[in-house]
Amino acid sequence: MALSMLSSSMAFQSATAMQSATAVRAPAAAMFGKSDLEALAKEQNPVLGYYDPIGLADIDLWGQGEEASIAWLRHAEIKHGRIAMAGFVGYMAAANYETIGAPMAASMYPALPSGLSAPEVWDAIPFLAKLQIIGAIGVFEHISEDKNFLAADGMTHYMRGGKPGYMPTFSANVHPVPLNLWDPFGFTKGLSAEQKAKKLNAEVNNGRLAMIGLFGFISAGSVPGSVPALDGIIPAYSGDVMAPFLPTGTMESIWTLGKVW
Repeated sequence: MALSMLSSSMAFQSATAMQSATAVRAPAAAMFGKSDLEALAKEQNPVLGYYDPIGLADIDLWGQGEEASIAWLRHAEIKHGRIAMAGFVGYMAAANYETIGAPMAASMYPALPSGLSAPEVWDAIPFLAKLQIIGAIGVFEHISEDKNFLAADGMTHYMRGGKPGYMPTFSANVHPVPLNLWDPFGFTKGLSAEQKAKKLNAEVNNGRLAMIGLFGFISAGSVPGSVPALDGIIPAYSGDVMAPFLPTGTMESIWTLGKVW
């Protein structure tokens, strides 16, 4: 599916022309300033409220203005929170790959050895598998930023008055895709704007907690004793968590196609 969407993004120009007559007009831009950010912060966390000790909201990123810069920061936080939530669950699944992920681990080629920690599981998977994972993420990242995919949903880019955190549907894809990445079964379609805003605030708070939790796992493995609550739970890891291709990983899968002959 990732390769299909990758090829579709490269061949999108033809699809844009076909859809131009039926595309939904994007709504008028509604910019979001610092005062709005301060009010939103109180909604998300009434106890802490607005907290920006280094003044990120006052920075004019790339000369785009205050509203666009704040939109970029909001989108980045939402996206990082989502990644952290997935990473938090993924870390626990990888750490228990011999129990929770036993069916998958048994079918992997080459098979994973026993007794690995979560980061060591990543180190052990084949190099091409790592490229597939990162490549798929890159495809989704492109779609989330592409103005054509946004326009097909009647949306604009978040730095131009659109919704931070919005993930477009795949309706602009030149190849049919059965499910969307976000809400594939349409559970949120019937929610009101107020309900969606409340759920987004909860998602942001959960994402913040997940970022802290994931870094707690990583810190406990990289610097034993740095997170006392995790002592004896997270095994020590001697590798470099900031170097995803060090070690590169096994290379056997490069020759998989040759083995069918």
